[in-house]
Amino acid sequence: MEPTTRFKTRLGMFVATGLVLFIAAIFYIGRQKHLFNPVFTIHSMFKDINGLEIGNNVRFSGINVGTVDNIQIINDTTVQVSLIVDKDVQKFVKTDCRITIGSEGLIGDKIVNITQGKAADMVKEGQYLLSTPPLQTDAILASLKVTAGNAEVVSDQLAQILYKVNSGKGTFGMLINDSSMATNISTTINNLKRSTKGLDENMEAAKHNILLRGYFNKKKNDAKDKANEKDKGKDTGKTEEKPGLLKKLFKNKSNTSNKQQ
Repeated sequence: MEPTTRFKTRLGMFVATGLVLFIAAIFYIGRQKHLFNPVFTIHSMFKDINGLEIGNNVRFSGINVGTVDNIQIINDTTVQVSLIVDKDVQKFVKTDCRITIGSEGLIGDKIVNITQGKAADMVKEGQYLLSTPPLQTDAILASLKVTAGNAEVVSDQLAQILYKVNSGKGTFGMLINDSSMATNISTTINNLKRSTKGLDENMEAAKHNILLRGYFNKKKNDAKDKANEKDKGKDTGKTEEKPGLLKKLFKNKSNTSNKQQ
């Protein structure tokens, strides 16, 4: 029995679709592995790669420029990481650049970062660059757990203090909840105001007293004289020099001799 035209059409569409998907997969994998672009290789040594895997992205200045090509254990304290990077980026990677391991977000995939350098010479094919130890995510999470526990304890203690204050316990609780204490404070303030007002009235009455009027007038005149001397000194730009102790002694001696004569 010969196949029908409809069956042949379906078979051709299926083969064509599979071929397109196969080519797309090859292109995607090749792009991820940089098989179609000229690349160069650099290496770095780590004590702990913190979960880095082959195929993770390599970034320079925040841009994906390569992938992790190989991870090899050299000894019990050293792991070699090999990177393949686009050839176009080689002129920007200097010999003093460093290799660091980070992550995309707090719990995202691991990535390799190439820091910017200041040296004049660019990196060569197969050259080793210095590395920076990665941050231990487990240590960070443990520290956050301890901090959260401390915050919980502080929050519980603060809640207990507020409960005691609202219940009227302790000095602050009595001060806030006891209405009589607030009344006493208000009465004390009013008494101070009345005392101050009475003192002002007594001082005003003393100024008009016959026995003390001269004293207050003298004080008032002295204050005016000082103010006038100060204004006069400002106008002339000079201040009157006060006589020294020796001048006073000589002046007193001369006055005594004149009286004797």
